[in-house]
Amino acid sequence: MKKLMHYLFLSCLKATELIEKKIYFGLTFREKMQLTAHKSMCKACTNYEKQSQLLDRALKNPPFNSNKDIQDLQELKLETLRKFQSRKPRIRI
Repeated sequence: MKKLMHYLFLSCLKATELIEKKIYFGLTFREKMQLTAHKSMCKACTNYEKQSQLLDRALKNPPFNSNKDIQDLQELKLETLRKFQSRKPRIRI
């Protein structure tokens, strides 16, 4: 039973990681099911996903006029993606 609970239910930290992964890379079937189950019980993570999607759309279509502002935002986004990709997964026992 304990393994089933661990398989189905995520911490908010893991849920937010999956939300970001979903936006940029997509999720496996298992991850989709875990995230859906977590969000059905956690309003904070549901709100976090909405905010994250809003920020992503804003970064894709920035309301800035100068090329420097746009270039700075693109560099920040690339740096964030690199950090996310290079992050080692945590192993919990």
